[in-house]
Amino acid sequence: MKFLTRPAFRLVPDGTRIRFMNGRFAGLIVSAVLSTASLILFFHPGLNLGLDFKGGVVMQVGTPSKPDFAKLRTALNQNHLPGAALQSFGHDKGVLISLESQSNAKATQQALDNAQAAVKQALPNAKILGTQAIGASVSAQLFDQGLTALGLSLLMILGYIWFRFEWQFAVGAVATLVLDATKTIGFMVITRIPFDLVTIAAILTVIGYSTNDKVVVYDRVRENLRKYKTMKLRDLIDLSINETLNRTLGTSGTVFLAALPLALFGGASLSGFAWVMLFGIVVGTSSSIFIAAPILLLLGDNKLRRGTAKPTDDPTVAKSRA
Repeated sequence: MKFLTRPAFRLVPDGTRIRFMNGRFAGLIVSAVLSTASLILFFHPGLNLGLDFKGGVVMQVGTPSKPDFAKLRTALNQNHLPGAALQSFGHDKGVLISLESQSNAKATQQALDNAQAAVKQALPNAKILGTQAIGASVSAQLFDQGLTALGLSLLMILGYIWFRFEWQFAVGAVATLVLDATKTIGFMVITRIPFDLVTIAAILTVIGYSTNDKVVVYDRVRENLRKYKTMKLRDLIDLSINETLNRTLGTSGTVFLAALPLALFGGASLSGFAWVMLFGIVVGTSSSIFIAAPILLLLGDNKLRRGTAKPTDDPTVAKSRA
């Protein structure tokens, strides 16, 4: 008995031969410009530091209907809290009131009392769900630890890829990851997504995802280096990218669709994480093709070692022999 099977759906048709390396210089230039602009934005106006890194108090207030932000802002100003930040959550039936770090515990308690008075004045039917406070010294320590975690992750990735591949692969991957991270920082500055422990977790997740994507492409390049010993490296990298393009786009699309609902409906606690993830997926996928591969071509042309397999320049011939 023969079973009829439906052909597998492929985002990219078999036999696709896109000449990605024709745009290698454009990709590197655009990436360098965007990363430079992101570094400028990092210093001015700078990141929107969250409560974890600047210290302060966040009060969660639940409301039976959409809160009147203008009325609440007026009440906060009358209670000597003009710098308080407001953010909606819970499908617009709640508000987060963020207060900057105070000089001491007594001042912090006074600020909380003033905020509670403003809530009762502007939103009489509201209910205070909870408060969270982080001191200035603790927030500074968390900031240093967060940056240290980012730096160590890049060093460990450099060591892993250097051990698994040759040094040209490692330099290309880490340079690309640094560019990806800087562009993600620039995205956070522009969108004013709070930079806190949650978004640092998102950046580390993006770095891990982007590393996996680059390892997939690099692994195919290494296989083809042994398979086609006399093929030009430029053509070989184009071939390797085309061969892994279905997997790259399929994985990226799946992760993107999984994170999209969190960005749209995840609320204040998850939306920042999800938006950073969405941006990082797009940047990480494109950088594997237009940054990591061109850097490998620049560093490895006529330098990468070839295996001992029988040379074959035509991949279609090799496929027919298999």
